[in-house]
Amino acid sequence: MTMPVFESRSIPLFLKLALAFATSIILFHLLELQPVPMSANLFSFSMDVVGEILIGVVIGFSVRLIFAGIQLAGQLAGYQMGLAIANVMDPQDNQQIPLLAQFNNLAALLIFITINAHHWFIRALTESYRLIPPMNMHLGNSVMELIVQLAGNMFMIAIQVGAPVIAALLLTSVAFGLVARTVPQMNVFIVAMPLKIGVGFLFLGFSLPYFSVYLKKIFNGMGQTIFSLLKAMS
Repeated sequence: MTMPVFESRSIPLFLKLALAFATSIILFHLLELQPVPMSANLFSFSMDVVGEILIGVVIGFSVRLIFAGIQLAGQLAGYQMGLAIANVMDPQDNQQIPLLAQFNNLAALLIFITINAHHWFIRALTESYRLIPPMNMHLGNSVMELIVQLAGNMFMIAIQVGAPVIAALLLTSVAFGLVARTVPQMNVFIVAMPLKIGVGFLFLGFSLPYFSVYLKKIFNGMGQTIFSLLKAMS
């Protein structure tokens, strides 16, 4: 329910439930779980069930922060290019986001599926029963520290992904500032807008190989982050 692609509202709820049910049937025979002692207290049992749900929510949220950083990179670059006024509807979140943020998000999803990074969720689901016995989830300070660290990494990812376009547009703005001082007769605002869009798209194309390699590195290291969260919740 919280993993990328399948968390989209455009995917029918019945399909999500069917996928969860099919995954449960497959894992039920592989894990060989021991009977779970049931609590006689209804409140304690409810808290244990909520804890089991939080395990999946925390795992999905940790990966969602990566995609949020990628979208933020597109928003920062789009603002400098002058494309912030043109928004499109994101079919995954059903909200309007800038054009470059949508492009980065779709490209990241394609790379995410191409390198089979979504398999980490199935492996994490399997290992969660081995690392965290059922009804024994603990949400301590270590989990919150890891989540805060991942939230901080979101901004670092945004800067690193958007660095080529942001740096090029920054230098372009400085160049137009110098032109405006040396040639006051030129209407820099009219000339700058289409030129900055062209420069932005040019360096966006140059940075695509770097973008692909960087995202593969992030998604390949995603498994270590997920297992660190599982160990912190055990």
